[in-house]
Amino acid sequence: MATNNVVMRLACCVVVCAVVLSATTTVRKAEAAVSCGQLTNELMPCLSYIMYGGDTVPQGCCNGVRTIFNTARTTADRQGVCNCIKSSIVGIPYSNFNIVNAAAVPKKCGVNIDYQISPNIDCSRVQ
Repeated sequence: MATNNVVMRLACCVVVCAVVLSATTTVRKAEAAVSCGQLTNELMPCLSYIMYGGDTVPQGCCNGVRTIFNTARTTADRQGVCNCIKSSIVGIPYSNFNIVNAAAVPKKCGVNIDYQISPNIDCSRVQ
């Protein structure tokens, strides 16, 4: 179970950072950005793909990725999401296999990004 927790946190970091960075709209939503707990819930369906790979990403995972993309609407929201995810994986080991799988999720879910996904992303540079 500890391995699932480690991979889940990595999944959240990589996928959310990718989605957060790609959300470029400047319209502010009335409600606050998604919480760390909500992020975990939205991305839980991504866990099996990130752990084991495969040809397709589960639909529930893609729905969560899109929800995060649509929620993090401002620079402050996107930086907050990025920092939340980064802080949740501090000190947790992960493999290159997990990073590669997590990096593939946004594209396989139809969310296009134009930068390198990395768990070492500098959240202060998120726009």
